[in-house]
Amino acid sequence: MSNPHKAGFVSIVGKPNVGKSTLMNRLVGENLSIITAKAQTTRHRIMGILSGEDFQIVYSDTPGLLDPKYELQKSMMNFVRVSLEDADLILLVVELGEKYDEHLMARFNEIKTPIVLVINKIDLAKGSQLTDKIEYWKKNLAVQQIVSVSAIKGEGVEQLLSTVRESLPDHPPYYPKDDLTNRSERFFASEIIREKIFLNYEQEVPYSTEVGIESFKEEEKIIKIRAIIYVERDSQKGIIIGKGGSSLKKVGTEARKDLEAFFDKQVFLETHVKVADNWRKQKNRLKEFGYTD
Repeated sequence: MSNPHKAGFVSIVGKPNVGKSTLMNRLVGENLSIITAKAQTTRHRIMGILSGEDFQIVYSDTPGLLDPKYELQKSMMNFVRVSLEDADLILLVVELGEKYDEHLMARFNEIKTPIVLVINKIDLAKGSQLTDKIEYWKKNLAVQQIVSVSAIKGEGVEQLLSTVRESLPDHPPYYPKDDLTNRSERFFASEIIREKIFLNYEQEVPYSTEVGIESFKEEEKIIKIRAIIYVERDSQKGIIIGKGGSSLKKVGTEARKDLEAFFDKQVFLETHVKVADNWRKQKNRLKEFGYTD
């Protein structure tokens, strides 16, 4: 008799910059979530699907836990809330030096869904630091299990994968076995461009930008993409474009290389910059940009 098929939804949650996106990409084996050193790079809930013969894991990478200050952040926290509600298992990711934050983490002691605490960045551990941290978290959080990993180096990821598989309910697959994500090609095109903005600009500018894909035309040998980079103010438009268009050109060149690697096809990318006044605070604008409940 063959083994029963396991399938379930696994939400990866934690504070900004603890390595959630790196971990999901590592678990799925594909770079689905964009990664930069800046906090709050992830704005959406991004699903990554890992399928085997007798299992399917639907991971959700979510925005970092924070106190929302404006409409965009409220929408981001809504993605987290929804992903916790439909999860069969929660991976709560903390980094090595992190302390228990009652305000943001108290809810995890109330949740009935099984929680695995993932201590990330163990490659930075000194002496008994990791052992001490495991004891510290046991005292503060009621979790099913604690697994320590280095997402960036891949250490402990196989053990975590086994833990996840064991925790899944018996269920047929939710998606076709060859699906990697529930997101569209347009979504990934906009995310790749947005990642380059986060990597190339300082301070508030990346947080004030959103990328819209105006057209995405796939032909036999090339994909033609027209992207609009929205900013909140005129002054930011000048910064994004740069002297003689140099900054925008750099972003376009870097994005095109990654788009070609992602889609495995030649890409023609056209980028334009437009002002959308204070879009982060406007519900109707956020809806246009895909931030819906």
